Amino acid sequence: MAAPALSALSDPGGAVLPAPVFPDPDLSASGESFTISDLARAFDITPRTIRFYEGEGLIHPTRRGSQRMFSRADRARLAWILRGRAVGFSLADIRELLDMYAPGQSRSAQLKATLEKSRERIAALEAQRNALDATIAELSDFCRTIEDKI
Repeated sequence: MAAPALSALSDPGGAVLPAPVFPDPDLSASGESFTISDLARAFDITPRTIRFYEGEGLIHPTRRGSQRMFSRADRARLAWILRGRAVGFSLADIRELLDMYAPGQSRSAQLKATLEKSRERIAALEAQRNALDATIAELSDFCRTIEDKI
């Protein structure tokens, strides 16, 4: 499956992160609940991925017989999870940020924590970029040395 493109966006379900833009077929027409297939299609992921996040306790579908039924809150949480993973947050970070959200309460603490984790991630990525730049420079010098000897 293709990796989603990154852009900044805010989700009324509580997500505010640099986020991949996910295709969103008109799921509102299907009411307040979604099947695992609905979500897999909407986010271009496999049902196995959704079951993994369920197993990790990040989403909590109800059951109708043997069928998992996901609420709008589960859908919003899944969007949050996928956004967090797309920018490199760990599952522990995502869990912490998700657990801070409570409908009807101020999201200030969640937003501040998200901003802090985002800045930490940026710093880590910049350090990786610097290390890669140094390695590329070293290899380029090495190639020039070899070319001079050939």
